[in-house]
Amino acid sequence: MIRTWIAGHRFGVTLALLFLAQLLLAGAILLPLAIDLPDAQRTWLRALLLQRGALWIALALLLLLGLGIGLKALFDAYLTPVARLAEDAVLLAANPGHRIAPQGARDVRVLVDKLNLLAASHQAVHDDVQARIALANRALAEEKNRLAALMAELALSVLVCNIEGRILLYNDSARQLLEAGGAGAPVAGAAAIGLGRSVFGVIERGLILHALEQLQHQLREGGAGAARPVSGFVATLSQGQIVRAHMAPVFDNVHTLNGFVLTLEDITRNVEADNRRDALLQSLTQDARATLANLLAAVETIQAFPDMNAGKRAQLTGIIDDESQRLVGQIGRAVDQRGAGMDSHQELEEMRGADLLALLLRRIGSPSLSVAASDAVDATLWLRVDSYALTQALAYLAQRLATEAGVTELRFGLCRAGRLAYLDLTWHGAPPTADRLRAWENAPLQAGAALSLSTLMARQGGETVCSSGASPDVARYRLMLPVSEPRSALDRLPARQGRPEFYDFDLFHQPGQNAGIDQCRLSQLSYTVFDTETTGLEPAAGDEIISIGALRIVNGRLLQRESFEQLIRPRGALSAGSIAVHGITHAMLNGQPPIETVLPQFHRFAADTVLVAHNAAFDMKFLQMLEERTGTVFTQPVLDTLLLSQVIHPHQAEHSLEAIASRLGVAVIGRHTALGDAIVTGEIFLRMIPLLAEKSIVTLKDARDAAQQTLYARVRY
Repeated sequence: MIRTWIAGHRFGVTLALLFLAQLLLAGAILLPLAIDLPDAQRTWLRALLLQRGALWIALALLLLLGLGIGLKALFDAYLTPVARLAEDAVLLAANPGHRIAPQGARDVRVLVDKLNLLAASHQAVHDDVQARIALANRALAEEKNRLAALMAELALSVLVCNIEGRILLYNDSARQLLEAGGAGAPVAGAAAIGLGRSVFGVIERGLILHALEQLQHQLREGGAGAARPVSGFVATLSQGQIVRAHMAPVFDNVHTLNGFVLTLEDITRNVEADNRRDALLQSLTQDARATLANLLAAVETIQAFPDMNAGKRAQLTGIIDDESQRLVGQIGRAVDQRGAGMDSHQELEEMRGADLLALLLRRIGSPSLSVAASDAVDATLWLRVDSYALTQALAYLAQRLATEAGVTELRFGLCRAGRLAYLDLTWHGAPPTADRLRAWENAPLQAGAALSLSTLMARQGGETVCSSGASPDVARYRLMLPVSEPRSALDRLPARQGRPEFYDFDLFHQPGQNAGIDQCRLSQLSYTVFDTETTGLEPAAGDEIISIGALRIVNGRLLQRESFEQLIRPRGALSAGSIAVHGITHAMLNGQPPIETVLPQFHRFAADTVLVAHNAAFDMKFLQMLEERTGTVFTQPVLDTLLLSQVIHPHQAEHSLEAIASRLGVAVIGRHTALGDAIVTGEIFLRMIPLLAEKSIVTLKDARDAAQQTLYARVRY
């Protein structure tokens, strides 16, 4: 504490010591003389000193002034430039392109020139080493890019976690499923996923721990050579989706379990389809039972009383007709509903009906059988079918028609009827008998295979009907197939531009950060770097936050794709002065969510991290004043790059974001936008960590304590 105070008041302390030394020197000269003088002269000298007291004080002040001017010149010429020179010399390690501005006395300027020449030589060597490292790591980078591309484009949702449940790898499918709630954009209340975050925020902790226990049990039972131990579970996410998870172990070099791989499959539609089918079967069974009972009663009455009068017979016949029509309607509705639910069959593919017809024409056509498409083809239809098996089945049927029924020409038509598509095969001649048609439909398509046309249609939720066509000499075989509905928002979500940081396997070796966080090294912590834009500079006077931008630092990497950016609709109006600074207008804020919605989302984004901001006291004052209104309290530690800059460079006059960025070689892009300023602050903070280490500031506690000793730490908003 005393050493820090002396360092901050070096000029005053030095001046006081010099002045005191001059007084002591004068006293040391006068005191022996006074002792040797006779009593009368000593009395005269004492009286002279007392009578000329004001003069002596003036002379002392002149001495002090002279010492101050001389000392100031000495400080300006040598001491202050040398102190700044020492800071700039350390800065060259973080920013090889930095050059020291000449200042001070001639000797100091010569030293600065020599250091700049040395810095230029160092930069040339540094650039050469970096080029060699880049060349040596090119193959490794290609492998990483392949992994990133694989993870980004893989349709299966994949997560890799360390043994503590922190995410080391994820792909975009997992992000969409877990973070977006299946809608392609973050949902209020949904916990975000990202590198270093806990998987327990999105999947129930107990399920994962139970699956891990199963893996460990399999490993104990099977030993080190256990073949592919795996466990699984079904979980319900916060937005209601149901996922099936498979867990596989990840081992270190000594075959110790230190992580796990999760593959997730969204089975929500499958479960809903199964529930709909169960409900449909139950409803159809109940309705059909009552209808059949009425039919049976009417038939038994007619059989029991063959001599009943015509009126009674007509009444019973009407009942039979009505109940028959009702049963037909029930079956028709069941077929429609079953067809609507077939979208959940994942072994089927979506394709245009016109493409299916083109495939059939290429596959079935032969010299002995002419095939063509009729005019009745709806080119807008989409089907969900097993095109390979269906083509095989219809080729088999066409072969039977050609060889056994003498058909030489087939026409294909396709049209829509409600939720079904009618795929028609027509030919000149009589339709086959029911027994022959049944034999064709039930015959296996390949020797030894169980698949037939009838089983294929049942699997695809379709039906077949054979009848006469539009004229008596034309036969028609109709396949009724379910129409494919438009894809969900998740299925058609466009890919993001660029590629996020999907993986960081170094996190396998990072311990948890919740216990003893003050003693954790700065290089090991995870951070949320943030900035706000406001309507003014006085939160106590009613100014409000209108924009929050943030991004995360994990394992020393600034993850620009894992960002948070949101405009906020204020309750009050914007001033012309604030608009001139940040460029946010009233039109841009119309329709944006209020702070009561945005702040809890930002709180979840920043969970389990240290907050970092430039001039953080200003931003934190706004957040603190919103605690009661939003119910959101930020309790995590905060680091301020403004204070840390003064710790690293106490002799620099400027500590603005632009000045620090210039010293550290950080490009300033997007200034006075919340996310742009957060990116610059993050880059600055990463370059500060090694400079703090040069001053033996390596832990979070070291950084917080050092920051509190600076002059700017006393500023309050």
